[in-house]
Amino acid sequence: MSERMAAIAGEQKKRVCYFFDSDIGGFHYGPGHPMKPTRIRMCHSLVMNYGLYEKMEIFRAKPATKREMTQFHSDDYVEFLSKITPSNMNSFVKEQHKYNVGDDCPVFDGLFDYCSISAGGSMEGAARLSRDKCDIAINWAGGLHHAKKSEASGFCYVNDIVLGILELLRYHHRVLYIDIDVHHGDGVEEAFYTTDRVMTVSFHKYGEYFPGTGELRDVGVMKGKYYALNFPLRDGISDENYKSVFEPVIRQVMQSYDPSAIVLQCGTDSLSGDKLGCLNLSMRGHADCVRFVKSFNKPLLLLGGGGYTMRNVSRAWAFETGLAAGFELAPDIPVNEYYEYFGPDYRLDVKSSNVDDMNTPAYLERVKRIVMENLRQIGGPPSVQMQDRPTMPIDALMDDLNQDEDEEDPNERLPQRLLDSRIRPDGDYSDSEDEGDGRRDHRSHRERGHSSDSDGKLKFGMGIGILASSSGITHGAGPSGHTTAVRVLPSSLAIDDEESTETPGETLEMELEETPSLGHENGIANGKSNATPSPSPPKEREEEDEMVLDNTPGDVTEPPASRPFSPRPVSDDTSTS
Repeated sequence: MSERMAAIAGEQKKRVCYFFDSDIGGFHYGPGHPMKPTRIRMCHSLVMNYGLYEKMEIFRAKPATKREMTQFHSDDYVEFLSKITPSNMNSFVKEQHKYNVGDDCPVFDGLFDYCSISAGGSMEGAARLSRDKCDIAINWAGGLHHAKKSEASGFCYVNDIVLGILELLRYHHRVLYIDIDVHHGDGVEEAFYTTDRVMTVSFHKYGEYFPGTGELRDVGVMKGKYYALNFPLRDGISDENYKSVFEPVIRQVMQSYDPSAIVLQCGTDSLSGDKLGCLNLSMRGHADCVRFVKSFNKPLLLLGGGGYTMRNVSRAWAFETGLAAGFELAPDIPVNEYYEYFGPDYRLDVKSSNVDDMNTPAYLERVKRIVMENLRQIGGPPSVQMQDRPTMPIDALMDDLNQDEDEEDPNERLPQRLLDSRIRPDGDYSDSEDEGDGRRDHRSHRERGHSSDSDGKLKFGMGIGILASSSGITHGAGPSGHTTAVRVLPSSLAIDDEESTETPGETLEMELEETPSLGHENGIANGKSNATPSPSPPKEREEEDEMVLDNTPGDVTEPPASRPFSPRPVSDDTSTS
């Protein structure tokens, strides 16, 4: 195995926990849908055949329960996800509309099991980090950052990232969330928009692009003001330009915020050639972000996310798994069960293309200066009152990680009907199955509500949702969308009830430094408070700033009450297959 990887010189050895459930590749969003969970199994095949299983612990996490999901999501939404199936979906037409399930987020066989596997890996990874069982935890099935408290969005149903961060907050006073997906991490930002215990930093394409949120002026409100940072990007950014803004910003965040744990969402739709992305990062440029964040030697949770050219997704995540373990993978891909999909060169690298970089040095420098100024406003790490950590059942479980294995029925298995329904048609792995006249999905996409171009091809990126984005429709935190804030109390580490208010939004086009920032003010300290919109004073215009961005305020809403935390059990079920 030594010729397939090389130890990185000077790297401090890290204890890595890698989570994989073999069932994840068996789920299918439906014909023609760009999200393919099989990409996770393709990545795992590379990880195993490169020999990385010798360098880390591999676990199959216990799937998240409905009660665990309701630590963030509403009870009725989780109950809906657990009940709906393709066979009974006609009985839930009203609920599908209410919870935004149907187009971008279709109903498919095993939907709730899929969400449970994704959330379970992120929560257990966070639990192991908190209890010093590992230094880096990896769950490529996670990173579903668009899901809201009571709404599916952008192929995401359950927000495993928020659930993982809530688990980390039981032990860590401050958690940093970094998002390098091409889309804005709106669901996570929205969840923690009013607290200083989580800082969210997102680098993403902004302007006429899903989800329409994440502009420069969205910085958080009340206690969370300046603890949400957004770096809007334009099309075609190169490795060099991305690095020139990513590393200085994250370095300053680490100095100013001083988090005790980091969550990094590694969406690979920011890679060159992605079917839905518009950036131009190479595999190594994307992996440099992982390498840089790892260098701070903080407990690190690595999660997946977007990525719709499967052969590139699996390449990047396998390479980054190696970096986490302290090894650089050899350029020649070893023989594996998906070997033919990496042709014709059978090389690991994903290279940048020659598309134009619309991010000029002047634009990047201007945005970076404003982001740095927002960072200086926080004036150092926020203090959190020290409290005795409540004893949870999970702490007792740590003494015997295998105590529930004897209770499992070894003869229990999934019914054959469900297994048969997960069989994918031949050629399902093709990256071009919906392109051209010979596409495999012969249904009219016009009838399904998707926009099409003049050639009859499905047009991704404009309209409603992630498949068809529109700047006029936004679902997210801050002035450009609605806010659903998770309240994290230092004393009880619970989520409080909140009141609800709505503000009609209108589409405005304003110059960046002439416009007051609209936000959603709501309390997060001891007790409840009514939420009221409060404008910030306008910034003085500087002559050199001519940048104009769209600001699209939307509805400002608050969620129904959430349930208090329940402990996350940690399993010790190891698997290397």
